[in-house]
Amino acid sequence: MSEPILSSRPLLIALTGGIASGKTAVAELFAKLGVPVLDTDQIARDVVEPGTPVLARLVSDFGPDILDHAGRLDRARMRDRVFADPSQRKKLESILHPAIRQELQRRSAAADGPYQVHVIPLLVESNQRGNYDRVLVVDCPEDEQLRRLTSRDGSSPEQAKSILAAQASREQRLSVADDVIVNTGTLEDLPPFVTTLHRNYELLAKAM
Repeated sequence: MSEPILSSRPLLIALTGGIASGKTAVAELFAKLGVPVLDTDQIARDVVEPGTPVLARLVSDFGPDILDHAGRLDRARMRDRVFADPSQRKKLESILHPAIRQELQRRSAAADGPYQVHVIPLLVESNQRGNYDRVLVVDCPEDEQLRRLTSRDGSSPEQAKSILAAQASREQRLSVADDVIVNTGTLEDLPPFVTTLHRNYELLAKAM
C-alpha cells in the first residue's frame, strides 16, 4: 500500500511597515536571495491595467474622468478623490481588495520556495495578520518617516503628516510583529538583518 501524499505549503511571511520605512529595500534584498517576493502594491497596479474587469468596474462606478489620456487609471486623481471621502474610499476598497487578494493567492500558489514574502503595506488596516505565519515589520520613528517623505517625494510637512495619520500607527504595527527590522541607518546596514532572517525562515519552513 502506497504512502499518502502529504500536502505542503510554503511558510508565509507578511512584510509591512509605514510609508517611507524601507519596505521596498528590504523586499529587494529578500528577492536577491532567491526568495519569492509578492508585492501587493504591484498587484494593485496590475489588476487595473487597461482591459481588466477591475478597471471597467471602476470606470462604471466612478466615471471615465478617473482615466488619463492613455486610458489608464489616473492613480493620483483617484487618490485625491477618495482621500477626503470615506464612503468613496470604502467603495474603492470593496472593488480593489478582493481582486488583489485573489491575484495574490494565484501568484502565491504558482511560486515555489520553502517560504514566501508578501509585501502588504496595509496589513494592519486590512486585518490580514491571521493569514500569515509570521509578520516582519520594517520600523523607523515617525519623524524619520516625515523627513524621508519631504525629501524623497517632495511632500509638504502638512501632506506628509496627513499621509501618516491615515495609516495604522507605529504602535499598532509593532503590536502584530514577530520580527522587526529597525531601519534608522543606511541601506548598507540592511543586508545582515535580512540574511539572518532568511536563515531563520528557512529553518522554520523545514520545521513545518
